[in-house]
Amino acid sequence: MASLLKIRFLIQRKFLNSTAKFLSSKSSAVASTSGQESADLMELSSEEINKRLMTFFDLPDNWIKEEVKSGRGWRIEELRIKSNSDLHKLWYILYKERNMLMTMEQAAKDEVENMVSPERLVKVEDSMKNIEEVIKERNRAYWQLEVGDSSPVERRRVFRRDIFGRWRMIACSEHLIPYWMNSEWRKFNAPGFGADVINFNRRFNEIQLNRRMSQLLKQQFYCRQLLKRFPNIDLDHLQERFPDIDIKHIKDNNDEYTLQNRISRFNQIFYHKKKDI
Repeated sequence: MASLLKIRFLIQRKFLNSTAKFLSSKSSAVASTSGQESADLMELSSEEINKRLMTFFDLPDNWIKEEVKSGRGWRIEELRIKSNSDLHKLWYILYKERNMLMTMEQAAKDEVENMVSPERLVKVEDSMKNIEEVIKERNRAYWQLEVGDSSPVERRRVFRRDIFGRWRMIACSEHLIPYWMNSEWRKFNAPGFGADVINFNRRFNEIQLNRRMSQLLKQQFYCRQLLKRFPNIDLDHLQERFPDIDIKHIKDNNDEYTLQNRISRFNQIFYHKKKDI
């Protein structure tokens, strides 16, 4: 694996030297407008580029090892005693380590080999989750002290439609692939829908409304029966149990509701008898 990685990822010195010379000569032609850029290109060396590129990979000595020993992840108790600046530095250290491990994981997949000590990636991700949890705790404490609200918006969320035209609260997250390149994501998450989806939403909303109305009617009937059998029932408790029902209105007009139900029931029975005749 080590030899394959070297062949695949290390850039040849001659190619980089020729590229740097070409860029430096091209930039020197426009030195009047970009003198600083040409100086930067001349200072650029292949060794520096190799060092920058190899930061995305593990140490070469670890490529041939069967196991790389690593410590445990950071615990929440240990992170709570650190300052915000220390957490900020530790976050980017773990972020860089995670990028390196993900690169090694992808390289191992390309070479159809097992990654060396894959548990390191799990430890890094757990440590980053613990850091984020500590930051959330501090944000909640700050909001509770300064604003009086203990539930701040911890991560930005947007109200958008999905592919079925339904409104959903979608949490903003980091995308590893740009929007215009991620065709698989756009198939299921891209905005926009056709007439079939609009027709589906109309029928779906009608079904939801009918279910809601049926539920409310059942609750009203249940409350009327309770008030009829127990006139001295606690109205406040009944209102808390059924917040969508106006209990006071039902109690004041319970006799009228009962009369209307009797009339409608009689008409229904009379209609069926007349139909049978």
